[in-house]
Amino acid sequence: MNTLTLRDGTDTGAVRAWLRAEGLSVAALSVLLYWHLGSSWWVFVGLLLTPDLAMLPYLLNPRIGSVSYNVVHSYLLPLGLATVTITAHRLGMLPILLIWTAHIGLDRFLGYGLKYSTAFRDTHLGALRNPPERLAAGARQ
Repeated sequence: MNTLTLRDGTDTGAVRAWLRAEGLSVAALSVLLYWHLGSSWWVFVGLLLTPDLAMLPYLLNPRIGSVSYNVVHSYLLPLGLATVTITAHRLGMLPILLIWTAHIGLDRFLGYGLKYSTAFRDTHLGALRNPPERLAAGARQ
């Protein structure tokens, strides 16, 4: 299918590849800026997967899980907070925000897009082929 978007809203083909490349670019820039700040790589590694805790509400139901996941996996919050942090000249939170954007970019590069409320596997980048079993089982309820 050569259309840009399927009827269910998922991106396909070149658009999907472009969005994934965009995610890789954000992750790379976030890592570069983190390195430039001279922050601890132990902190980076330790916190990189923290945003994935937003998947836990999928254990309740897919609607709540998708909202939680999408709020945490959108660039809106970390970039908004980074803007406030930089404007206020309070750069202490910037390393954490860069870890957050690196996580989101890496997720997008790997195909973990924003979630639809139908199931964890249903994302704006297409359906995930092998979602985590426990989350997928909770999303089917």
